[in-house]
Parts: sequence; structure tokens; C-alpha cells
Amino acid sequence: MPVSKHDPHNARELAKVLLLGVRIEHRRQRGKPVKALENRVERIRDNAQKREDQRGKKQ
Repeated sequence: MPVSKHDPHNARELAKVLLLGVRIEHRRQRGKPVKALENRVERIRDNAQKREDQRGKKQ
């Protein structure tokens, strides 16, 4: 179930994206690569959007 009607993420996905965002910023400050973490965020977003698109087709 989405957190809001404007956002496809559920509470767990939203928490994961938030935590990954914090980790990304800490790594950037240290000058370390962040591409893998950014890819994980994109996968979470894509999966959430696909799920909500499918839910919309069923209704």
C-alpha cells in the first residue's frame, strides 16, 4: 500500500530509499564511489512504480 496517493513507495521502500540517501551522501563526502547505491535506489523506485502501474490496470 503506498504511503500517499502521489507516491508509489510503501513504508518499507521509503525507509530504504531514505537510508540509502544518507549512505550516499556520507560516501560522497568521503570521496568514495556511490554508483552502486544509486542503482539500488533506482531499482526500488522502478519496482514500486511498476507495482502501482499494475495495480492501476486491475481497477
